[in-house]
Amino acid sequence: MDPLQFLVPLGWLSEVGPMLPYAILVMAVANLATRHIAHRHHVEQGDDGDSVEPYSPHAFTNIGLLLLSFLFVLDSPVSGTILAVIVITMLIADLFELEARNVEARNDMPIEAPKSSIAASLLVLVYAAYYALFFLVSGIWNQFVVA
Repeated sequence: MDPLQFLVPLGWLSEVGPMLPYAILVMAVANLATRHIAHRHHVEQGDDGDSVEPYSPHAFTNIGLLLLSFLFVLDSPVSGTILAVIVITMLIADLFELEARNVEARNDMPIEAPKSSIAASLLVLVYAAYYALFFLVSGIWNQFVVA
């Protein structure tokens, strides 16, 4: 008996669960792409003297990654929790970086790249790729693991 079966109906999760790592990987790649486009928009907004506003497609990929990681927690508790912590760290870094871009725009400073949130999103991408694409390196990996 699954301890969460009365809290969350998990029948549908057994069907969707194996596809979650691939969906998370696609969303992580999309997040990096929208992060790059969002930075270009922030630079344009800063050059115009306006305040920097969140980029909607990037916010969508952030929320999507958060929701997918929470679903992954239900399917694979340990790996999902690790991913959820990294995604939450990325979201917090995004919030602080957006505020830093606003300060730079208000003080007519050049808009810098969001280095900490880029690092956090790369960590999300590496972990998602490791989990989703492990079958590519499993033969080599299993040779080094002593059973």
